Amino acid sequence: MLLTVSGPPGSGKSTTAAGLADAFDLDHVSGGDIFRELADERGYTPLEFNKLAEEDEDIDRDLDRRLREIAVERDDLVLESRLAGWLAAEQADFRFWLDAPLAVRGERIADREDKEPALAREETAARESSEAQRYHEYYGIDIGDLSIYDLSVNTARWNAEHVQHVLVEAVESYDPETDEGKAPVELDYEF
Repeated sequence: MLLTVSGPPGSGKSTTAAGLADAFDLDHVSGGDIFRELADERGYTPLEFNKLAEEDEDIDRDLDRRLREIAVERDDLVLESRLAGWLAAEQADFRFWLDAPLAVRGERIADREDKEPALAREETAARESSEAQRYHEYYGIDIGDLSIYDLSVNTARWNAEHVQHVLVEAVESYDPETDEGKAPVELDYEF
């Protein structure tokens, strides 16, 4: 089984993906971890590498290529990244999108990174805008188009345990006999 968990920064992707991996005894691969590995391989901090990615499209493409290869080559996996649902495409059994209002996500990021909430919100909004532009430019992806996802959850409405419960229940209650078709993903995979 291949599950994808996508969403903007601070939406709860990592927590939820780890919980799903535990619930179904699957491996968990994080796009953030791979990004940090790429940064380390090239001698940059993740923040420096993210800034560099705005100018060097090979960074994004390298990360996305690795995530796509993982989705194609592996099974029994939870793949987590902003583009995991798009990159896994037809390989994914279920594609989940997590989100929360920017104010909530900014608070979460501020707590996690020990910074002022206003600064976290500002940085997060700028990062999201930059990434959305790059996704559209590179692959024609409108990150706001949630039509490819099987389920979208506002993680500000429930705690992490309840969000995980909703997703686990969705997977466990799936009946292939009543499936009328998952949303197709059309993407130019030129990395």
